[in-house]
Amino acid sequence: MKMLLMVEFPHEPFNAFVRSGKVGEIMNRILDTIKPEAAYFTEQDGMRGGIFLIDVVDPSEIPGYAEPFFLNFQANCKFRVVMNPQDLQNAGLEELGKAWA
Repeated sequence: MKMLLMVEFPHEPFNAFVRSGKVGEIMNRILDTIKPEAAYFTEQDGMRGGIFLIDVVDPSEIPGYAEPFFLNFQANCKFRVVMNPQDLQNAGLEELGKAWA
């Protein structure tokens, strides 16, 4: 199942890793581990943020995606299920509309 993993990095310890030159090494290790289909870095609510498209086959995999961010950056992680246009087309919206109208 495709999910967006949205990560908010608190200023500390992220700033300390930037100052020490270790942030790239840590981030690369995490990305090599979680293997996102896409990765974007942005601002979220005044903090550094990341948005990662991941494929979660089993719910038991979720800690493996979140813990590297929790343990290294004390980050907040949010997971959202997403659909591509084909998934939406296969959702049966017409039938649902008839059933619930």
